[in-house]
Formats: sequence, structure tokens, C-alpha cells
Amino acid sequence: MKDLAHYLRPGTLQLAALPPLSVYVHLPWCLRKCPYCDFNSHELSAEAVPQQSYVDAVLADLDAALPLVWGRSVHSVFLGGGTPSLFTPETIDALLGRLRSRLRWQPDCEVTLEANPGTFEKDRFRQYRQAGITRLSLGVQSFDDAALSALGRVHDRSQALAAAEEAAECFETFNIDLMYAWPGQDRVRLQADLDQALALAPPHLSVYHLTIEPNTFFARFPPQLPDDDLAYEMLDRITECTQQAGLQRYEVSAYARPGHRCWHNLNYWQFGDYLGIGAGAHSKLSFAHRVVRQVRVREPRLYMERAMRAEAVAQEHEVGRADLPFEFMLNALRLPEGFELQRFTERTGLPPGVLQQPLERAQSGGLLQVDLQRIRPTARGLDFLNDLQALFLPDTALP
Repeated sequence: MKDLAHYLRPGTLQLAALPPLSVYVHLPWCLRKCPYCDFNSHELSAEAVPQQSYVDAVLADLDAALPLVWGRSVHSVFLGGGTPSLFTPETIDALLGRLRSRLRWQPDCEVTLEANPGTFEKDRFRQYRQAGITRLSLGVQSFDDAALSALGRVHDRSQALAAAEEAAECFETFNIDLMYAWPGQDRVRLQADLDQALALAPPHLSVYHLTIEPNTFFARFPPQLPDDDLAYEMLDRITECTQQAGLQRYEVSAYARPGHRCWHNLNYWQFGDYLGIGAGAHSKLSFAHRVVRQVRVREPRLYMERAMRAEAVAQEHEVGRADLPFEFMLNALRLPEGFELQRFTERTGLPPGVLQQPLERAQSGGLLQVDLQRIRPTARGLDFLNDLQALFLPDTALP
């Protein structure tokens, strides 16, 4: 990793202030790789997860990165994967304690753990809560046993229900992840999943459209999925049912009760900063004159070796001026409430004028609402989000 002076040298940007900072810790192992998953997750072999060795490597990785975030407050911590709930509550407790000793956490710092119902044991969630986890994100995907089998999940409906019920007992804020437009799903089966999820009264619900990603099992052997028209109907029904249940859609795929939005993910969408540590983790870090992205070594064993030598960063690049508008809009346009123009300037160091031409094209196509202070996607813009975001791809270099 380069020394701090490299990042602080003069550059073409001028950021008046640094954005909020989050920390992401990647725990990369799963009981089984799901056929749709393109995340950096690795199926367990006969060996157990090397929990202590991996935590030591993550902390060594953090130690090497500390100069880049020294003195900044951490607003959220997210333990993602993989399946972080494969790590014992005792290991999570030790990891969080060592993170706190190195970083300045805000008093109300949100600490999220992703959990899989297939790793659920009685009282395990309560122990995570005692270890310092404040928010649990439960990867249910469906309550339909046939769908869970088709999606390669290691849990069944009864395990999902038991895990969700205990999550509700242990956490004031918890999330249920659902997937829609999966193989064989129709309107009736969608409604059954929605009814069951909402009956559990989660403060936060994430509902993702199943997409076929490159380099996955489903990409090699594509299943029969609902057509686009049916998928749009499903999304309309999801939005209608969540609204009736008191959940506000505050991001394309996220619905929450007041006071229960996920601060960590919201920081991503508002183009905040995040330090990613762990195998394959991504970082986005701002400095006075530049925005930098990093990627850690992906393969867990190699990552552990490299991290102990302070060599965990596999790729790094400075985001060019011409790319910053697209990178900002790729995130901010996921929010139905949009963003203030002032935030664009604060987070990119660029004047709002660089957005003029694509904003006009988006507005004329009915994809955006634009006023003097705020830009927000229309309902049509959210439905055709990829087309809207593509309008901000760099055509020519910025002045």
C-alpha cells in the first residue's frame, strides 16, 4: 500500500469536506455456493473455517490501511459474506472489540451481521446481539421449499421461520432478504412469500429481482424465469403490499419502517466512503484532491498470506474526473427521494454544470424530476433505472 503522502498530493479535485465513513468486513465462506451467486464466496471443504487466522489477517489488513482513515469517525460497520454467521459469537465479539480499539466509532454506530437460516441455532442470534451486533440481515430469499431447493439454499421454510422469529426477539432492527422472479414463481407464489414475510413484521425488507450473472451456475445452465412483463407486475405488487404494511420504499430494492433504514447501505447510495477489509473487499476512499478505489485479494488463503505482509490490496485506481458523475449517479439514482445538487458537489468536487446535458436528456424522457435544489427519479425512471443511469456514462472528458 502506498504511503499517505501519495494520497494527499495535489490533484484536479477540490473536496471541501470528507463524506461519512463506513467499514465493511468480508467473511467469505459458505456452506454451499448458490447457483445464482456472483459474490466472492467460497464453499467450505472438509476443513473448518480458520476463524482465528482469518480474523488476525483482517486486523493486519486494517492496520495497514489505518493511515488512510486516521482520525475519521466510523458511522457503520457491516459484516458481510459469504455467510458471516458461520463465525461463532465469540469470534465476532473478539473481532468487533479489536475493530473498536483501532477505529473511532460513533456512539450510535450501526453494526450489521448477515446471517443464513441454515446456520441458525437457538440463542445464537442473542449471543451476536450481546457481542455488539445491532442489526441482523437474514438471507431468507423465499419461504417456499421448492424455490429454496431450486435456488440452492441450505435451509428450508421451517428454519427460515424459526430464524426470523428469533431475530425479532433479539433485535430492534432486523432485515429479511427476499428474492422474486425465481424459477417457477407466479403471482400466487409471490403473494404467499410476501404475506409470510410481512406477517413476521420486519422493520426492514429487501426484495431483489433474481438476475443471471456471468460466471455463475445459472449462467451456464439458465433456468426458466418469469418473463419481464410478469416480473414488472410482481414489483408493482411488492411495492403495493409493503406500502400497505407501513414499509416505505427508500431504495430500489429496500423497504423500511420509519427509523429503520439501513445506514450502511444508504451511505453507499449517497456516495459516502467505505473501507473494505477481508478477501475480495472493495473500498472507496476520498481525500482532499482525489477519490480512490481499492480491491483486496479475492482468494481467502492467498488473502490471509498477503494481509499478514501488509500486501492485501490487489488493485487500486484513482477515479477520473470524467467517471465521477456516472459513479455518483449509479448510486444516487437508486433512491426515490434522489439527492440535493449540493451533495453532488460535496462528494465529487465537481460543479453541478457537468450534469446539465444528461439531466436534460433524462428530464425530456420523463425519467427525472429536476428543480433548483433536488434531483429525483420519476416512477418511470425507477422502472427503467439502467437506462437512466446509462445517460451519465462519460462521453467526453470533463473540462
